[in-house]
Amino acid sequence: MFWLTGPIFDKELRVSSRRRRNYVLRFFYVALMTIFLVLVWIPMMARSGSNLYQISRMAETGKFIVVYMVWFQFCAIQVLAVILLSTSISEEIYHRTLGLLMTTPINSFQIVMGKLFSKLLQLVLLLAISLPLLAIVRVMGGVPWNYVISSLCITLTTVIFVGSLSLFFSIFSRRAYIVIIVTCITLGILFALLPLLAVMSWHTMELRTIIPERSLFAVLYLPNPYCNMFFDTIRMIEPRAATGMPAYFWPLHCGIMLAASVLLLFLSMIMVRKVALRQATGQLDSSVGKRRSRRDAKMTGANQRAYTGGFKRVIGPPIIWKELRSPLFGRHKIRFWILASAGLILLLVTYYLCAKVRVLNDRDTHLVYTVIFMGVGMLFTIVLPATSITSERESRSWPVLLATPLDDKDILFGKIAGSLRRCFPAWLLLFGHIIIFSLTGFIHPLAIIQMGILVTWIAVFLSGSGLYFSSRFKHTTTAVVMNIALAVTIWAILPMLMGIIASINMPLTIEARRVVEACLDTNPFVQTVSIMSATTPDGMVQNYSWPGFGYMNAAETTVWLLACMIGYILLSLLFAWRAKHRFRRNIF
Repeated sequence: MFWLTGPIFDKELRVSSRRRRNYVLRFFYVALMTIFLVLVWIPMMARSGSNLYQISRMAETGKFIVVYMVWFQFCAIQVLAVILLSTSISEEIYHRTLGLLMTTPINSFQIVMGKLFSKLLQLVLLLAISLPLLAIVRVMGGVPWNYVISSLCITLTTVIFVGSLSLFFSIFSRRAYIVIIVTCITLGILFALLPLLAVMSWHTMELRTIIPERSLFAVLYLPNPYCNMFFDTIRMIEPRAATGMPAYFWPLHCGIMLAASVLLLFLSMIMVRKVALRQATGQLDSSVGKRRSRRDAKMTGANQRAYTGGFKRVIGPPIIWKELRSPLFGRHKIRFWILASAGLILLLVTYYLCAKVRVLNDRDTHLVYTVIFMGVGMLFTIVLPATSITSERESRSWPVLLATPLDDKDILFGKIAGSLRRCFPAWLLLFGHIIIFSLTGFIHPLAIIQMGILVTWIAVFLSGSGLYFSSRFKHTTTAVVMNIALAVTIWAILPMLMGIIASINMPLTIEARRVVEACLDTNPFVQTVSIMSATTPDGMVQNYSWPGFGYMNAAETTVWLLACMIGYILLSLLFAWRAKHRFRRNIF
């Protein structure tokens, strides 16, 4: 198979085998998988009873263990695929080595396939780690081999498609965070927004007589890996529920995903060849050439005035001035605004269809919109601050910045201000939705204040943690992964671990459960649901439902949100303080 991968694959394998982070990644993957295993095992087997009853529970326990492990690796490996392949081609373009590769017998096909397979091999190793455990647990009974095989195939083809998509976007941007964000948004549009628009249009236009409901859902869900995995799991857990599901055939779905991946790789191969030939012949990128021609035109006209007239004076702290004046979307402004306009049009179409169906006055509709916009804002806030220092190191400008007379505090506050400024546009969707529907009377105006408190501490906390990880690690990918891991740990894994403690210590179950529920009250998504449930038309502002505190009024809820904001801001200051102490360590 050397004709398929070429020497690029061999080189990437040698580099990967010498990187400690790959072994650390496998260790934490196994650790998280073990935590999920324990989370399922203890509640299922903690019930008292005879030995015969315990044996009868083994099949049910094995079924749920396999389901949780399958979904864990299905979600976790997709996240890793997006991150690992976000710089696969851009690093070659940025370091000007892609053009050199075209002077060798290596072709663009081998470059693309070598980059893809070298990263996918690391992910396949993670899948191989869990395969023996899945096979052992299946011995307990209750889990057919068909589910194990089909879930692995769906996971593998989905990872190939997601990795190919991330590789394709890495050709157009050298910044890893842009590739990660664009890939995640594209996946959301393909597998969530477009099917939702199709269903709502079908319902609004009353096309039931033309397109049967079962046929519509079969066409929409067949290319969707998340729906296929869901249907596959439901068929295994409750076979009788399969009669009400749309037509399902997982080998056909895997074939569709592989065909889409081949199309993306073909387009990537064409683009890589164009960029590589441009570099090999010494040509500049089109955007660089346009900027240089404009600059030459300005220099020609500058003969009539002083040369120094083009300089801009620095006003205030230099780092803050630089961060605030730097382009928010880089040099891809036109491309970004085109994509943003297309996404906004699709969003407006969803509002129009919801109005036609008359669900805009429904509480669940606003909950769905708010949670989605909250997830988009958190995605930007997790990724962007984690690149603030690593991007400087990768561009070799960090040592120059530290060589200036600027103090570490100036650099710290400037980076924090720049991170918050870059994250601000991502939250406009959330506040735009709440403000517009507050003016129309669908949402109580108090939600604006309470969501403002919530978003403030989320942005400050994730900016501080992202800045710390960006100063701690050399590579953007590692910093982004660690910031994502921190958010998942404190808002998902930690409450589940506390639930394990509550289930083990039976005499302290009530007290431990209260601690777990109080911990859930600090979760941003729990707070979002609580706020929107009370401030939407079906809710009452006087009653906010919380897992730990029960029902609270508006004043008590606002005080609790302020207390959470103070606590998370203090943690953010701790992260920022540790980041400042690491500025002068491992500079290169």
